[in-house]
Amino acid sequence: MYDANKIIPGLIIFALFMTFPFWYNLGADAYSTPELELPEDYEKCIESTEFMRAEHMNMLDEWRDLYVRDGYQEYWSELKQESYPMSLTKTCMDCHSDKEKFCDRCHDATAVDPYCWDCHIEP
Repeated sequence: MYDANKIIPGLIIFALFMTFPFWYNLGADAYSTPELELPEDYEKCIESTEFMRAEHMNMLDEWRDLYVRDGYQEYWSELKQESYPMSLTKTCMDCHSDKEKFCDRCHDATAVDPYCWDCHIEP
């Protein structure tokens, strides 16, 4: 091995570089779920809390595609056994009307910048 003096330090530098994110976050605070302010007349969301936390963006994307491309206008909730309009402003923002106290708290905590408000008017 003629280039061992170059290869071994290169591998060490590469390994340090590739594992840097793990070392950097080792001392970071653990994620804590932000406290959200629910509306006073809140009963139940159109789907479960766990589903909405994990899948709300996928659901909104699906609503957009079904509404705009296929002409569907109603969403059937298995949880509540009711039909709802496929609309961010008419369904979601009806209950969660304060963007700063609801949407932004989770999105800021997870460093997510959704593009909903590129088209929709903020409440």
